[in-house]
Amino acid sequence: MLRLIACFLYMSGYLVYSIPKLKIVNRLPADMPVNERDRIAHVTPQKWSKTIIKLTGSKVDVYGEEKLPEGPVVFVCNHEGDFDIPVLLGYINKPFGFISKIEVKRIPILSSWMAAINCVFLDRKDRMQAVGSIGEGIRLLEKGHSIAIFPEGTRSKGGPIGEFKSGGFRLAKGAEVPIVPISIAGTSKVFEQNGKLVKPAEITVTICPHLEYAHYKGRELKELAEDVRQTIISTQSQKRIAS
Repeated sequence: MLRLIACFLYMSGYLVYSIPKLKIVNRLPADMPVNERDRIAHVTPQKWSKTIIKLTGSKVDVYGEEKLPEGPVVFVCNHEGDFDIPVLLGYINKPFGFISKIEVKRIPILSSWMAAINCVFLDRKDRMQAVGSIGEGIRLLEKGHSIAIFPEGTRSKGGPIGEFKSGGFRLAKGAEVPIVPISIAGTSKVFEQNGKLVKPAEITVTICPHLEYAHYKGRELKELAEDVRQTIISTQSQKRIAS
């Protein structure tokens, strides 16, 4: 219970504390190089996220970061638990935004930081809005920003990796950027598997070899989504065998 309270107090308190830094990020010159702007905008969310994970007492191991390509990419990650996003923001050094459900847009300060790091808000109940969000994501990628998607659409909570919905892969195809599969394991042990109490866990993030646009441009989205899913499943199986 104490870890849960500590995480909650830090999350809310640091958001208020971060308001001056948010104003600085929002005032960055429009003509600043994308890489430089994203690096600056990423500093505060990364620190916030990494401290949250440290408060849980968890250990995070990241493998394969040397495989990350230069330039914008679409990260495709399985979705195990609520702590997936803090782990990725805190421990992957390539700045990125992500696709988020539109309900999060109502949360003060947090939603403003999400906009600052180029997140896209998606309303799954509104088809026209969802199409517009995909278009917005493609434009961000074309400008040089990276985006992460969780194509399962819901948390597996440590169970088998669910079916990957193909819609998010339109981002990569539309912007003609590499796809980087990411396997994440252990986050559900922090929260979802503990009766919604926070406990320490061993978390593993594995960055898989990326797919260049030339290697997938002619493929059906559903086939592509399933192949990426199988890559992540295979990576997790190999890690379990190795351990």
